[in-house]
Parts: sequence; structure tokens; C-alpha cells
Amino acid sequence: MKKQLMTILFGAALVLGACGGEDTTEPEPTPEDNGGETTEIDAEQVVQQNCISCHGENLEGAGNFPSLNDVGSRLSQDEIRMVIENGQGAMPAGIIEGDEADAVAEYLANMK
Repeated sequence: MKKQLMTILFGAALVLGACGGEDTTEPEPTPEDNGGETTEIDAEQVVQQNCISCHGENLEGAGNFPSLNDVGSRLSQDEIRMVIENGQGAMPAGIIEGDEADAVAEYLANMK
């Protein structure tokens, strides 16, 4: 009985060990993988991940945080990029950086 139990436990350990641990996900493609083309940034997704906690789920503004629904009618794309880069009021600088900041600035500039 003891030998059968040990055999079952050993077999189960082998099966469970074989099932886990290896990451089979594909790595993100790099510009070199795409023939030098960069992957497109989903600015709306970046906004959802970084802005709604302060500006509201629908970017309608909340408390001391202004609405972003019509920010394009108040600020140019460059001005929006400067706010993202340098911060303004209660908004800290550098929440979004690089190409993502450029894409978000363009996305928000089109909200009028």
C-alpha cells in the first residue's frame, strides 16, 4: 500500500511539473521584426489606463481635475503634449512618456 501511494505521488509530481513553468507566449514584435515599422499605439487604451482615475471614466472631469471631453477645443496638440510632459496643477509630470505621450496628445487634441 505504501509503495502504491509513493508511486501515485511521484507520478502526480511528474505530471504537475511537466505542466507548469514554461512561458509559451510570443514576445512583443520589435521594429526590426516589422521591417523597421513601429507598432501602432492605441492612444484610447493608454488614456483608459492612465487618465480615468482622475479625469473620470468618461473623461468628464472629477473634483479638481478638468474634463478632457473637449480639451481639443481649449488646447492645441502641442499644448496638450506639454501638459502631459511637464504636468499642470495637480497633475504630475511624466505620467505618459515618449511615443505614447505623442499619441495621447494627438488623440485628445481631436476631442472637441
